[in-house]
Amino acid sequence: MAHNILLIGGHGKVSQLLTPHLLARSWTVTSMIRSADQKPTIEKLGKGQPGKLDVLVSSVEDVKSEEDAQKILEQVKPDWVIWSAGAGGSGGAPRTMAVDHDAAIAFTKASIHTPSIKKFLTVSYISSRRNRPSWWSDKDRESAQKVNNEILPTYFKAKVAADEVLTVLAKERYDEEAKKGVAEKDRFHGISLRPGTLTTEKAGGVLMGKITCQGKVSRATVAEAVAAVLETDGSRGWIDFLDGDEDVGAGVKRLIKEGIDSVDGEDFGGMKERVAKL
Repeated sequence: MAHNILLIGGHGKVSQLLTPHLLARSWTVTSMIRSADQKPTIEKLGKGQPGKLDVLVSSVEDVKSEEDAQKILEQVKPDWVIWSAGAGGSGGAPRTMAVDHDAAIAFTKASIHTPSIKKFLTVSYISSRRNRPSWWSDKDRESAQKVNNEILPTYFKAKVAADEVLTVLAKERYDEEAKKGVAEKDRFHGISLRPGTLTTEKAGGVLMGKITCQGKVSRATVAEAVAAVLETDGSRGWIDFLDGDEDVGAGVKRLIKEGIDSVDGEDFGGMKERVAKL
């Protein structure tokens, strides 16, 4: 089935690796980029591909509200949305909050509140969580705390909030659709894809599921994982992964079959309270 995808943050390193994977599946991709001078780089990614590539020049920094995000969704009319944007550390804390918190949450809410959109996938990171899950070691906990509290405190604040909005609102819509008798494959699926430290290595296998938070994964593998997760029915929830030996597609199918969701260990009640205040 052909899909119409809005890829937010299309000029990012992962997105540039991802775009050919999406187009190779004959999907239509609208790559949303910050400035017109980035357009030639993106257009090259569509050459020789069976899918259709459109480029939308519109900065995520201009998206201040759900209404702003909704206008873009109405223009593109996607059925799937990928959030792969990020301030990348430039512009300091204010820009990080504007992009990774405000705009990310605005697009998340607008997408979930749009009935025609069936999937929303955000590229997060493996330590974006408030609690220590049962499968983490003491060293995992220490590593995550160092990243979240010392190295990337503003980024953590932004990303964990956006992850929680997606988790809570996606579950609410999924459950509502289930009550209405909507088939599982046709319900809304919210996905937080959570890689370890990104590298420039070639794509390879994965270690996926309830795993250590200490490790690396190549951007090329992240791109393959995004495509694999989207094309596999039943993918939803938090998916943690690092470089490993398992085939990406097989790993995704295994998680679904075994019902593994790395959100386990988080306080869903506390999440709902925080999300209600945003």
